[in-house]
Amino acid sequence: MSEKFNKANDWYISNFNSFETKLNGNSNSLLNEIRGNSIKKLSETNFPTLKDENWKYTNIQPILNREFVHSITTEKPELTSEDIKDKIVCTVEHHLLVFINGIFSDELSDVKKLPKDVFVGSLKNAIENKNDIVKVHLNKLTESPNAFDLLNSSYALDGTAIIIPDGYVFDKPIQVLYVNSSKKDLLFNTPRNLILAGKNSQSSIIINYTGTDDNEYFNNIVTEVYVDENAIVDLYKLEMESNNGYHIERTEVYQKRDSVFSHYNFCFGGKLVRNDINISLNDENCECNLNGLYIGSEDQHFDNHTFVDHAKPNCNSNELYKGILDDKAHGVFNGQIMVRPDAQKTNAYQSNKTILLSEDATIDTKPQLEIYADDVKCSHGATVGQLDETAYFYILSRGIPSNIAKSMLIRAFANDVIEKVKIDQLRESLNHMIFEQLHRVEI
Repeated sequence: MSEKFNKANDWYISNFNSFETKLNGNSNSLLNEIRGNSIKKLSETNFPTLKDENWKYTNIQPILNREFVHSITTEKPELTSEDIKDKIVCTVEHHLLVFINGIFSDELSDVKKLPKDVFVGSLKNAIENKNDIVKVHLNKLTESPNAFDLLNSSYALDGTAIIIPDGYVFDKPIQVLYVNSSKKDLLFNTPRNLILAGKNSQSSIIINYTGTDDNEYFNNIVTEVYVDENAIVDLYKLEMESNNGYHIERTEVYQKRDSVFSHYNFCFGGKLVRNDINISLNDENCECNLNGLYIGSEDQHFDNHTFVDHAKPNCNSNELYKGILDDKAHGVFNGQIMVRPDAQKTNAYQSNKTILLSEDATIDTKPQLEIYADDVKCSHGATVGQLDETAYFYILSRGIPSNIAKSMLIRAFANDVIEKVKIDQLRESLNHMIFEQLHRVEI
């Protein structure tokens, strides 16, 4: 391991005792056990480098060069409901969870009355109130954790917990807001999200990561999702970090028979962003839908890695990721589909399409198929190009200004992903964000 990578490991390990001292009443036996095991493994694990195949296009040195401190060891910011009002992107009636620097804010949250056996709240409270079910599922899905996963587990303190009993159908979405706010410290936060969807349940969950200040910070997240038999889960991720935010998340999903899981990944903010989304279709007749849109400008870097594991027969997966990159932005897409020998009658489709709006924008894309069954329908593909010049000049010929013409073409390109969003008001908000992010004029 190089000196710089040793320094990063040493920094987080040496600060661990200070972190534990600050826990006071925030400690509990389950997280203590996870932290103790993880910090030991972290001391023995290298952070990934460009020599690692799965990280060869993403240089994480800017993160490792900075001495981030956990938010619990610094002064807590005082934010009001007015401060976070404009961060709520979907104003349709919803249950609201708010976390400030990764720590649950009861006073800013608003969870409407729910049945006793439905839990929507912080992980810390879930462990206190539903310890048995949390203990069975927390920290169980990540089989080969990397250094960032271990860093999250070592400093795990709080996060979102959603526990849905069999047969419960939410009549309104759950919206989770993670706000980073610090004017003086370089913070790192470790949200730990756990979603347990019982048999025949239905839910829509929106998770939004954002920042309020220009200071650098680092969000290091692990999300675990269990989708039981015949359950339907729609998970919308909005990555809207500030321009100096670093964001790394690992999402692990486990599906059982006849379940449907749909993931919507929208990357708009952040300086360096990495998403690892791993799906296990571990029973028959499962359906998985992965939809992503990343929009980068200046020197932003977005890296999306997806892995869909077809382990059982008669399952379907559909994946569509689209990118729009301007200035010197860099995108990475690596999508892998594994079809195991037992997974006959698999249908698996994957597509990645990227538009480059400048000569300096770049994309590295690598779709992968590994098929070990013979009765399957699978396809993948990737395209990279610029805005359709013929269509662009045709629109200009109709007397429409250049910036509006470009906006129309961008809207058409992104629409395949946006139209899949099932919440009308969220779909409208996303359309506004697209043009705001690209500094275009909306028609």
